[in-house]
Amino acid sequence: MRPVREQLEHDRVIRLLQIRLKRRHDVVINIGDSQTVPVRIGPVQIFPDLVLTSSDRGHKLMGTVEVETAESVNHLEAMAQWAHLGRARAPFHLYVPAGSVDIARRLAAENGVNVAEIWSFHTIGDQTRFTLVHRAPVPEPRRAAAARRAAEPKTARAAAARRTKPAARKTIARPARAAAKKSAPRTQKGK
Repeated sequence: MRPVREQLEHDRVIRLLQIRLKRRHDVVINIGDSQTVPVRIGPVQIFPDLVLTSSDRGHKLMGTVEVETAESVNHLEAMAQWAHLGRARAPFHLYVPAGSVDIARRLAAENGVNVAEIWSFHTIGDQTRFTLVHRAPVPEPRRAAAARRAAEPKTARAAAARRTKPAARKTIARPARAAAKKSAPRTQKGK
């Protein structure tokens, strides 16, 4: 449980992100006690702060967003939520205060959390600014990776075949009957 002031900041950042991200996705928020949209990851059901889904009919999960405050960037939070959200098929985005970026990176690395992006935020007056501080390399699609792996042995074999000299062609001795049969002239059958 966060202190009241931090909870208000947390909820305000979530609402700002909802407005910012709704251009590209359908965004549903889980603020406070109004836990509306869960994300199931294996046997665990988690309620991330923002759930991003595709705008088309299927509403495919496109990403999850977790907003943390200075108090909530800790080992317990990393184990309880980040680790599970990092295992989901959709990218996991983490938003932390500017002063907690290094701690969040360290916790994510220690707990093996797959974070697609880590953003920092800071408030100046009544404006909140977001800065991208970490982006994970984009993984190669599984089908493309499988096709590339399947193609590698073929090219390796082809390269090895080009490097070696072709073997001299050996003549195969035919049995006497087969050779005599082929050498005999063919006769036409009558109509």
